Amino acid sequence: MTDEPRDPFLGDPHDPAAALDGDEPGAPLSPVEREDVLADLEDLDIFQALLDPKGVRGIVVDCEDCGEPHFFGWDLMRGNLLYLLEAGQTRVHEPAFGPDPSAYVSWDYARGYADGAVAATDEH
Repeated sequence: MTDEPRDPFLGDPHDPAAALDGDEPGAPLSPVEREDVLADLEDLDIFQALLDPKGVRGIVVDCEDCGEPHFFGWDLMRGNLLYLLEAGQTRVHEPAFGPDPSAYVSWDYARGYADGAVAATDEH
């Protein structure tokens, strides 16, 4: 069993992504890319541990394909990174419906927050 979110169209004969099922998986990640994704997974755990108690629900990513921000809860972002490790590509995605943008932060913000939290504990 995986930690990935449940597919809301599982078993639906009218699944809008059904035509995509025949797509070839992506090329395997290079060793450097694989290490980068593993590091991102470790960072995500730290970000969630620090920011979730403050009410942050996840990460917002500006999508290069559609130009829209995409809001990923912690578990969904983790599932996407794990999928990238396995399949060598990201999943097809759609913008979230009505997310509260104030509940999500960028990766850079989360990184800066984590760096600041580490620096603050090092000073004490």
